[in-house]
Amino acid sequence: MDTKEKNEIADMIVKPEGYYSNNRAEMLEFVPKGTKKILDCGCGEGYFATAAKNHFNAEVWGLEMDASSADTARSKIHKVIQGDLADTLTEIPTNYFECITFNDVLEHLVNPYEVLTRIKDNLAENGVVVCSIPNARYWRVFKKYVFGKDWKYEDNGVMDRTHLRFFTKKSMIEMFEDLNYEVVSVKGLKPTPSVGFHIVNVLTLGFIKDCKYIQYACVARPKK
Repeated sequence: MDTKEKNEIADMIVKPEGYYSNNRAEMLEFVPKGTKKILDCGCGEGYFATAAKNHFNAEVWGLEMDASSADTARSKIHKVIQGDLADTLTEIPTNYFECITFNDVLEHLVNPYEVLTRIKDNLAENGVVVCSIPNARYWRVFKKYVFGKDWKYEDNGVMDRTHLRFFTKKSMIEMFEDLNYEVVSVKGLKPTPSVGFHIVNVLTLGFIKDCKYIQYACVARPKK
């Protein structure tokens, strides 16, 4: 699959306004204190990257497929490389970044396993990967396909039409472990306010507790 074809897959729908400008400030807590060199994969217009640059007083690079968003990000952070993520990895330095972030990016990749394997070369010693991944077992989605017998794609969110991969908390952890990463921490983000969820969770003795969150944040580092 060439770059043009990959771009066409990514642009199957027009993203809603603000899609590339979310600053994802809640992800800053997962970047290790004292980090000075950060690579933000799928940086969009550079809002999270800018927040990270200012918060940590760090050198921040970005990788972004969307050309317009990449141009906007260039005015905010140290360097932005535009193109397909898997292709642009060859343009970034090895053994350099203390933290590499993927904020709702891995699920859009044709082969996230290959990218996570290759990105190890770009991490400095003791460097970490920080990511957020939509939870395919999120309560609202879970209800639709279990009780409603429906698997319906949407413009954004867990069932985004451009998602090529789907993860649960369990499969996310297994992915990193299978790729010889050590999972440092996992935290649920954006819990459902649903009373129905809490009732069902109690009745099932916590069996669906992983359905509570729309996303999971994960910090992992390569095993030595």
